[in-house]
Amino acid sequence: MKKRKYFDQIVQHLNNNEKEFLILSGARQTGKTVLLKQCVDFLAEKGETPFYFTLEDPAIKNSLNGHPENLFRFIPKSKDKRIFVLIDEIQYLDDPSNFLKYHFDLYAPGLLIVATGSSAFYIDEKFKDSLAGRKKLIQVFTMGFNEFLDFRADDNSLLQEFKMIRENTDYISLRRKEIMGYLDEYLIYGGYPAVVTTADIEKKKEIIRELISSYLKRDILESGIKSEETLFNLLKILAGTQNSQVNKHELSVTLRVSTTAIENYFTVLQKCFHLALVKPFYTNIRKEITKMPVVYFHDLGFRNVLNNLFSPVDERLDKGKLIENFIFIRLREKYPYGEINYWRTTDGNEVDFVVNSGDEKFAIESKFNQNQFRPGKYGKFKEGYPDFPLTCRTYLADNNATHILGL
Repeated sequence: MKKRKYFDQIVQHLNNNEKEFLILSGARQTGKTVLLKQCVDFLAEKGETPFYFTLEDPAIKNSLNGHPENLFRFIPKSKDKRIFVLIDEIQYLDDPSNFLKYHFDLYAPGLLIVATGSSAFYIDEKFKDSLAGRKKLIQVFTMGFNEFLDFRADDNSLLQEFKMIRENTDYISLRRKEIMGYLDEYLIYGGYPAVVTTADIEKKKEIIRELISSYLKRDILESGIKSEETLFNLLKILAGTQNSQVNKHELSVTLRVSTTAIENYFTVLQKCFHLALVKPFYTNIRKEITKMPVVYFHDLGFRNVLNNLFSPVDERLDKGKLIENFIFIRLREKYPYGEINYWRTTDGNEVDFVVNSGDEKFAIESKFNQNQFRPGKYGKFKEGYPDFPLTCRTYLADNNATHILGL
C-alpha cells in the first residue's frame, strides 16, 4: 500500500527517538487512521511491540476516562524497552490534554504516544493545557497534486516527469497533455484519498457527497452547532462567491443570524480543516485595505460538490476561481498560513497572493489564461513592494514559469 507524505515525518520522529508525543490532526477521511496502522506495521517490522487503540470503542474510552493510569490495564509497563501506544480519535476522551500530560510527565521517553484527532476544533476545546514541549502536531490535509499523481497514475514515471516540469522552467515535457488530464481530474474531484484512488467518475461523486452528508454532519454535531441548515447555506454561499473578501455583516443579514454566529461558523469550519481565511498584506492599513479576509477551500472536490458542479474545467464559469484556489492549496503545502496573504487597495488594486517567508518574498496573480494578465495593472504594487517580485500563474500558459504546473 502506498503511503502519504506524512508517513515519512512520523517515521523520522520514531527513528530519532523523539521524546514528544505525536498528534495527527486533520479533517475526517484524510487517511489519519491508515497512517496510524501503517505505523503499527512499521514498528512491528523493526521488532517493536506497538499497541493500537481506537477510542470509538466505548469500553476503552470509559476506562481511560476513569484515570490515565488505566492505560496499563491494556498494555504492560516496561523499564527495559520503549513502549509505543497508538491511539485513534483521542478527542473522544473527556480530558485528552490531562491524559497526555500525565503519561508524558511520568513515563516519557520510555512511553511514546502517537494519536489522531479528526477535528482540530474539538481537540482545541478539550486540550485545556497547551502541552508545550510535550507534543508535536502534524496537520493532515487532503492530497496536493503531487501526492494525487503518486496515488492516481499507474505509471510511476509520470510523477518524475511532473517534478521535472516544476524544477526546470525550460523543460518541454512530451507527457504534458497526459499530466494535464490528471490535473483536470484533481481540479474537479479534489484530493480526498478515497476519491483519488477511485477511477470511476460516478463513484467519485458519490464518495464526495457522502463526505458532505455524513462526515461534515459529525463535525457539526461534535462542535455544538445548533443550525445545520444555516451552516450548509453558508458553505454554499462561500463556494459560489469564493475567493472574495468575507464580509461577516453581509453574511449575517443574508442568513438572518448574528455576526457572532457567523464568526462561530467560521471558527468551526477552519478548525475542522474545511476552510482557510487568508488575511490582507499591508504596511499602511489606512491607505491600503480593510481587515476582511479572503476564503479558500482546503479541498476542491469539497467545494465543487457544494456547487453541484463537475463540468470540465474549460467550460466552467468559475474556472478562474478554481485555479486561484488550486494555487492557494499549493502555497499552503509549502508555507505556513501566516506567511500567505493577499493585497488589495481601497481603490481596487489587487494581487491574489503575497508570500513573505524568511528569505522568500514574492507575489502571484492568478488567471485562467495567460492572455488575461496585464502587467501594467500592477504598477502600484510593484512601486510599493519592489522586494516582492510579481509573477502570474495560469492554467493556459506557454511555459513552466507561468503555468500552475510549474508552481
